[in-house]
Amino acid sequence: MQHGDIALLALDFRKAFDSVSHVKLLQKLRSYGIGQKLINWIQDYSTNREMAVRVNDKLSSWAAVLSDVPQGSVLGSLLFLLFMNELQTWIINSIKMFADDTKIWCRIITREDSFGLQEDLNKLISWSQTWLLRFHPEKCKVMHTGHQINTEYKMEDSEKTVQLVTIKEEKDLGIYIVNNLKPSLQCTKSSDKAMSVMILKKRNFKSIDIEEFNLLYKAYIRPHLEYCIQVWSPYLRKNIECLERVQRRATKLLGSLRKKPYAERLKALQLTTLDKRRLRGDLIETYKIVTNKENIDSAQFFEFTDTGHDLRNCLSREIQVGFVGRSSAKE
Repeated sequence: MQHGDIALLALDFRKAFDSVSHVKLLQKLRSYGIGQKLINWIQDYSTNREMAVRVNDKLSSWAAVLSDVPQGSVLGSLLFLLFMNELQTWIINSIKMFADDTKIWCRIITREDSFGLQEDLNKLISWSQTWLLRFHPEKCKVMHTGHQINTEYKMEDSEKTVQLVTIKEEKDLGIYIVNNLKPSLQCTKSSDKAMSVMILKKRNFKSIDIEEFNLLYKAYIRPHLEYCIQVWSPYLRKNIECLERVQRRATKLLGSLRKKPYAERLKALQLTTLDKRRLRGDLIETYKIVTNKENIDSAQFFEFTDTGHDLRNCLSREIQVGFVGRSSAKE
């Protein structure tokens, strides 16, 4: 397998939800074979609406809303997804979409490989012009992972050419992605956020018991340390300790446990180290994959021998017994 640079284009639309043309939306719905009665209902729902702006006791004049899908409603999100659904059929490279958040990427072995990605970008621009949902080139970015290859990507906007900015890090759906794919930045950000919440709780609660601690910690602090952990699970000791330090400090919020060793505090609180929780989560997911409880082809991850059943039995025993530790808890 050849290794090369992965070029990732992070694309941004101009006021995506507010720019959906009502006429174009109805045209798309008809192409999906939606019946005319439902089309008429959606047309009545989305058109002939007006808006005004109020500042203190002053109200602006009313203006017709000519384009948008109503935000904050279930139907609004569904209509937007239907409007965007065909976007992936316009290109040949990989694409992922989450609402208006769109990313395309490909492997770059030589500089010529970038031409295909630029061609896909041109096709998307053509799509945006056809359907009146325009990109915001100044906010579109490119990230390279792997060794650097001298490539550049451009977008046409209002008769001018904009070269996409190259970035080294990007926040995507709450996760910090870095071009070296290391989770250090995400660990630091998660640790800082959890620590700030913990300090806020400490300031507002003079004393708490074990039951109150578990409620506050599990609901408001630990989620910051484990948000989408499957994507950025740390493997370097410094990053593991960066997260564990927050929990170690949090367990000292209880005055009755403050002077006890970390391992004893965890036992009293019926907690385990974050490292062990992540490992147990990995074991559970592995067990689901190898026993076909997930709609995932296990051959993508594992190569089984004649004793493959032993792996399933071993995983089941480990999960039932408890957590498997890779290191002892430190004070």
